[in-house]
Amino acid sequence: MAAREHPAPVKVADRPLTRDARLVLLGCGGYIGSHLLDTLLVDPSVRVDGWDPRPDKIRHWLDAPNFKLRRAMLNEPSGLDDLHECVEAADAVINLAAICNPAEYNTDPITVIRSNFLDSYKVVEICAEAGKWLIHFSTSEVYGRTLASYVSPGDYDCDAALYELDEDETPFLMGPLSSQRWTYACAKQLLERYIYAHHAQLGMPYTIVRPLNFFGPRMDFIPGQDGEGTPRVLACFMKALLHGEPMRLVDGGSARRTIVSIRDAIRAIVLMLEKPQSAANQAFNVGNRDNEVTMAELADLMRKIYARITGDDSFLKHPIESVSARDFYGPGYEDCDRRMPRLDKARDLLGWTPSVSLEETLLETMTYYHDHYAVSRRQAG
Repeated sequence: MAAREHPAPVKVADRPLTRDARLVLLGCGGYIGSHLLDTLLVDPSVRVDGWDPRPDKIRHWLDAPNFKLRRAMLNEPSGLDDLHECVEAADAVINLAAICNPAEYNTDPITVIRSNFLDSYKVVEICAEAGKWLIHFSTSEVYGRTLASYVSPGDYDCDAALYELDEDETPFLMGPLSSQRWTYACAKQLLERYIYAHHAQLGMPYTIVRPLNFFGPRMDFIPGQDGEGTPRVLACFMKALLHGEPMRLVDGGSARRTIVSIRDAIRAIVLMLEKPQSAANQAFNVGNRDNEVTMAELADLMRKIYARITGDDSFLKHPIESVSARDFYGPGYEDCDRRMPRLDKARDLLGWTPSVSLEETLLETMTYYHDHYAVSRRQAG
């Protein structure tokens, strides 16, 4: 049997796509999407076709002549038909659509898997068929647990290769089948592999973005005020501060995370669009190594910053309590110990380095939460 011939890779644009461009943005109404629209749509020569069923965070753009919102879901046939047409006319497709709330990974795993793989693989196929550049937002969760957590738990004086996350070299290590916390990571990882397969076999250009905790205004909901359920850690801690409840640390708050400002993150995305030849067919970590913090340290820093925002020193001693992962998230949950990203590729290929400090990022984010929730609630009362 003759060897199968693979088509030559489709070339991306050789010009910046931050002007005189047409983009498809899936998940445009979410936290990251809303900030990206704020940057892209100020240039009237950039046209964005957006998909999102919830426009709450982007109402200020709904009447913009260079923006058209479809409130359809990606798993709806009518939405897919329209998507085919828009992708054919687009310069690039940016996929932000996902369910990315840790509280749902083991409590609603079927929906998590469907949303993050089954509803999204069709986007990959549409882009491959049209020969269009797909910029896909994955997650740092695909890395799973660090090698260090298996060979030297809690020891980070060991070889950096055991805990640093390299886009092209670090293996993806996840827990057993019963640990349904990894449903999100596995679905995202499979979609990454599906994207890469379409590049390798069909020449589809791609860029994979692995975010590492983007913090900023409009990040999440506050339960009981504009959403229900358990949000991510920043909003959980803010709810506790706003409502006078203890800040709850899962398993003592020993897990480590790096936090990057949404302003730095959006700048990285814009650089990808400005330098398509450098960004294409690469995976990038987008994070800030200088902003690493344990969840216990984050809780303490947040109460100090909230005392500063409110002028109320009682927040300096706001109660913090430990709770087990099982009690907080339910059975089947386990955490990854640390996420320390290598950022060499973003620096070398895009010219991007993060610059916003952890304290500045938290101050900006928490001030938004205070103004949006605490102040507005008092005014309503």
